[in-house]
Amino acid sequence: MAPKMARAATRGNAKKRLVTRKSSFAPVIDAGTRLLVCGSLPGDASLAAGRYYAHPQNQFWRLMAPVAGIDLPVLDYDARLAALLGAGVGLWDVVASARRDGSSDAAIREIAGNDLIGLAESLPQLRAIAFNGGTALAHGRRLLGPVIDRWRIIALPSSSPLHTIGLAAKQPAWLALRDQLV
Repeated sequence: MAPKMARAATRGNAKKRLVTRKSSFAPVIDAGTRLLVCGSLPGDASLAAGRYYAHPQNQFWRLMAPVAGIDLPVLDYDARLAALLGAGVGLWDVVASARRDGSSDAAIREIAGNDLIGLAESLPQLRAIAFNGGTALAHGRRLLGPVIDRWRIIALPSSSPLHTIGLAAKQPAWLALRDQLV
């Protein structure tokens, strides 16, 4: 019995040592950004690809297509980013870096936040900040603190494949983002 417990403890300790610090990407913004969509921290598929929302089951590009007025999923990555910017939409994450085993937001630990206030204040056309999921919203509110009322804050259902409600259930909240772009 004791050898089994020792092996289990060793596996648990090894797993703790394998959790690496992960960092977010640079913001995708320009002077015409009217809406900033913030996630929490890119998942492992996105980090491996070096692209926002790279997991094939993440619904972000399908949810944003009607907002931007263009079929984003059929475009290559650079064209997707250009289309978002052309529509007045920027991207970033609230977490600059953190330790996380896997891709789940629930596993994010030792968070260093991005300078969300500094970025938002540098965008002269910014009207609203939308948060993709509850973790992004919670950290975003904390980062914005006393200046949160400068912009409209929008909570969105997560586009992550881990958030298992269907695309149709998420779409109305995402479609409402169009109001910030007119």
